[in-house]
Amino acid sequence: MIPEGNLRSNIDRFLGFEQLYDRFRPEAPPQVVDLLTRYLSGKPALVVDLGCGTGLSTFAWKDDAERIIGVEPNPDMIGKAKAKQAAMDNTGHMSFIQGYSNEIAIPDGSAQIVTCSQSFHWMEPVSTLREVSRILADGGIFAAYDCDWPPTVHWSIEDAYNRLLAKSDALLSRLASPDEQAIKRDKEQHLQQLRHSGLFRYTKEIVFHNVEQGDAERFVGLAVSQGGLQTVLKLGSAELDEDIAAFRRSAENYFAGRTLEFIFSYRMRLGIK
Repeated sequence: MIPEGNLRSNIDRFLGFEQLYDRFRPEAPPQVVDLLTRYLSGKPALVVDLGCGTGLSTFAWKDDAERIIGVEPNPDMIGKAKAKQAAMDNTGHMSFIQGYSNEIAIPDGSAQIVTCSQSFHWMEPVSTLREVSRILADGGIFAAYDCDWPPTVHWSIEDAYNRLLAKSDALLSRLASPDEQAIKRDKEQHLQQLRHSGLFRYTKEIVFHNVEQGDAERFVGLAVSQGGLQTVLKLGSAELDEDIAAFRRSAENYFAGRTLEFIFSYRMRLGIK
């Protein structure tokens, strides 16, 4: 039974491409752990990662928290996270549970840090923040952080990326019934939602960058791993096939076999309980 406030379409959006997602999406950058640990003034006893997906944002805490819990409603995504954990050493202090951001099976006041990595915009914000406040200890930190898409590489292939994703969104609005369409909330409202909740004594937006290395395959993979494009493909449409092929050619022509810097620009909205 899905708790009130959660949409089946938002959960199902991420079915069936967990391998692709985990291969190409960025892991949580080290700045996340550094910033939040500094604000907490110590090593957290418990970090809860909401909407953890395949664990890309959860495993970042592996060596920097006494206990870590990833929470994710999508069975394919959390299945991948558990499979990764099973193949790793020294993860006995980590666990993954299938659950929802506004109904978390964690005791009151037990978490020092709660994070949402590229996931808060899929959640109902009022009930989620109320639940986050319940599980946070006094002085605990909530942080919702997102990177801008696409990463900064070169304007020409960034423009091709944006045009491909814009077409996939337009197709999705035509091909999918209202019940099949996910609701993505405006990330620019995250800070205001934290402030308007009245649950946090201090709120702030922090902007930072993280540099990774990537090639044409990675750049194309980032685009193809986007949920809207994947939904169009899952609906059986071939209308994007030529566009994806053209985008791939553009990326391959630009990279020309090179591995280049990808600059991921992040925006973190945090609140101190």
